[in-house]
Amino acid sequence: MIQKLDNKSREALEAAAFRRLISHLQNHTDVQNIDLMNLASFCRNCLSGWYQEEAEKRGIVLGKDEAREIIYGMPYAQWKETHQHEVTPQQLKKFQDNSPSDI
Repeated sequence: MIQKLDNKSREALEAAAFRRLISHLQNHTDVQNIDLMNLASFCRNCLSGWYQEEAEKRGIVLGKDEAREIIYGMPYAQWKETHQHEVTPQQLKKFQDNSPSDI
């Protein structure tokens, strides 16, 4: 049976799980964004965008680059230079096949 949680406890657990997800992604730089998109329909850039949107909802000014640095653990340009690999034709085809036509 699932224990009923109060809002404060639930939010604390969600925040801890989110921090763990971010840490996991920062430590697994071999996992490419396109692979995340192809498997789960989201990537680090999606997370940084969601983070930025939630900040805006709360009246917090957070730029795109700042949000990305929070998620990537370093400036985005540095992450790309250090960890991003060239997309393979297979990855690109899978991405295109799974992408909605309105993007």
